[in-house]
Parts: sequence; structure tokens; C-alpha cells
Amino acid sequence: MNEGFRDNCFLMSSKLDIPNIDAGRRRALLMGILNVTPDSFSDGGRFLQPDPAIEHALRMAEQGADIIDIGGESSRPGANEVTINEELDRVMPVIEGLRGKLNKPISIDTRRSAVARAACIAGAAMINDISGLQHDPQMARTAAEFGVGLVLMHMRGTPATMQLNIHYDDLLGEIESFLMAAVEKAMAAGVAHSKIMIDPGIGFGKTTEHNLIIMRNLDRFTKSGYPVLIGVSRKSFIGNTLKLPVDQRLEGSLAAAVYAVLKGAAVVRVHDVPETYRALRIIEAIEEAGR
Repeated sequence: MNEGFRDNCFLMSSKLDIPNIDAGRRRALLMGILNVTPDSFSDGGRFLQPDPAIEHALRMAEQGADIIDIGGESSRPGANEVTINEELDRVMPVIEGLRGKLNKPISIDTRRSAVARAACIAGAAMINDISGLQHDPQMARTAAEFGVGLVLMHMRGTPATMQLNIHYDDLLGEIESFLMAAVEKAMAAGVAHSKIMIDPGIGFGKTTEHNLIIMRNLDRFTKSGYPVLIGVSRKSFIGNTLKLPVDQRLEGSLAAAVYAVLKGAAVVRVHDVPETYRALRIIEAIEEAGR
């Protein structure tokens, strides 16, 4: 992703300028995952302490990440909730430690408005709400108050329950309805249309087959008028398809990320930043050849 493209995606305040991430464009931004948790499915415990977490955030930015997404509560299947204080104790030292060091926007991955508020006061430019405004009724107002970007994701239930008794009568239709209802709720609370992204929630309350169907039909969501964020990195549907453990899913993750971008995803959320950056850079070079 060339510097000109990245520059066009950010305001002078470094807050994400979502209108310039055109839904359906083929050059995606990279969101680097930073889990400051002991139990995330892929990297739990690796960055639980502030210093390693800060170093990793800076490293991902150098490697090509356009946004750093910081989360203090695991959303792996079966994960239990942590307290607000636990979540704050995990994320705030990292966000505050990055102040003045990181030249890329920070996203706070949380379902709680109190955590989002503290993160925004400390400089976060985006709220990534995996509950799609279902968990905390104050979340949309918080996003509106601070004028930050808001990612609305589809999920059944909670991380603790989302993989139990999975059933859809109309998989794509139900996800789309959920997301558009969340969009309406956000806008009713004062969030600008231009600050909203949607995420169909790969792996959140879906079977392997469901995830593959969503990926194949991703353009249904990219045509919604809202930029689409997609998170496929190291997910179980890749492991189940390839019969591989979490630490051997790089190639599958790259293939899924590339497919998502070709389907119009505006942002891809990844663990493996440099590898994904290189893969997407080739897509961009091909798209621009001969112009």
C-alpha cells in the first residue's frame, strides 16, 4: 500500500477518516492485532505485559500496519468475561505508553463503553465492538461523543456461548439484518455515517461452512455502502479446512485475506503483518500495472 494511499486515509488528527476508505476498493488497510490477554486463541500471554506489547505495536507499524487494534478481553470461543477494571488494567498502560511513539491510529477492541471512553481520552481513534452494540447500550453514544470510527461486528450471543447450538435460517440475510440494525442504532445515537464500518464476524457464532459461505459472498456486504473489515487471521475455519493447528495457518490466512480484499474488503485484521502486507502489495501492483 503506497504512502499516498495511506495518507489519504487519515485525518491530520490521526483519526481514521472512514469516508476515504471506499467500500469495494481493492487496496485494503492493515489492522495489526495486539491482544494484551492471557488467553486469546492464538497469541494469549505473549504481550500481557506493557513493554512487550508496546514494542510489538511499534514493530507492526514499521512492518506495514495502518491501524493497531488493542484488546484486553479474549473473544475466543468459550472465553469468559473479565471485569472492567481487569480490561482497563491491561489496555490502558499500552495505549498511554504508545502516546508520542506511534504514528498510526489506535483501535480499542472492546464491548464496554467505559473501556472505550478511557481509550478515546488516551488517544484511540476507533472502537472495534465485536458485539455490534448488543453488549453495552452506551457504546454508540461514546463513539459519537468522541467522533471516532466505529466497527460493528456480527456475533451470536457472547464469546462464552456463540459456538453453542449454531443455527441460521438465512445465514447472509440474518447477518446483514443484524448489521444494518446496528448501523441504524449507531446513527440514531449520533455516529456519523462516514465513521461506521461493518464486519460479518468470521468465526463468531458460525461453523466452518458458514465462514466459507460468508467469504464467498463477501461482496454482498461490501456493496452495503459501508466499508467492510474482515478478520480471518489464523481462524478455526482455516485450521479445520487444512487440518492444521493455530501456529501453521499462515498460508491459509494469507489466502483468505487476499480473497477478502479481491472481494472488496477495506480493512483486514491480521496477526502476521509483514507477510500480509507483502501479499497485498502484490495485488496493488497488479491492479496498477499499465495504468
